[in-house]
Amino acid sequence: MKEKLSFGKIILRPLEPEDIDLLYQWENNTEIWEVSNTKTPFSKHILAQYLLESAKDIYETKQLRLVIETTENKPVGAIDLFDFEPFHMRAGVGILIHNSDDRKKGYAGDALHALSNYAFEFLGLRQLYANITSDNWGSIQLFEKSGFTRSGIKKDWIKTFSGWKDELFYQKFLG
Repeated sequence: MKEKLSFGKIILRPLEPEDIDLLYQWENNTEIWEVSNTKTPFSKHILAQYLLESAKDIYETKQLRLVIETTENKPVGAIDLFDFEPFHMRAGVGILIHNSDDRKKGYAGDALHALSNYAFEFLGLRQLYANITSDNWGSIQLFEKSGFTRSGIKKDWIKTFSGWKDELFYQKFLG
């Protein structure tokens, strides 16, 4: 299965207990709260509980978070499947490359490719989807380059400190 969880310059791996400090840093970065729909900080206690839950099967939790590592074993981000719907054969995708120095290096595109392969070949999914604010040009370019197509728009969907933002709905049909 390892070849299905790697592509190009990255490897996707499950969360490990020793990732708690990394998760603490990522989840409490207020600069990304808007895209992650987070409003409050996470304690290490809550994150430790989350790590325990992450060992459960995707069919039980309806979600899966994987760490994106370079081939040199450097963790650069995370990719999530959420709202997993095995009957409807679909799931949402969220992705984070945390440090700006690690962005624009192909890690996110490689991670989306590996996750798409895994979702199709191992989970039997028919499609993946993503919700992206209309001003998030980096994510729009990433998902379009990765084969996602814009199929809808939710007007004034995301409330921010500076006003309302539209949210774009992207889909990718697998297989």
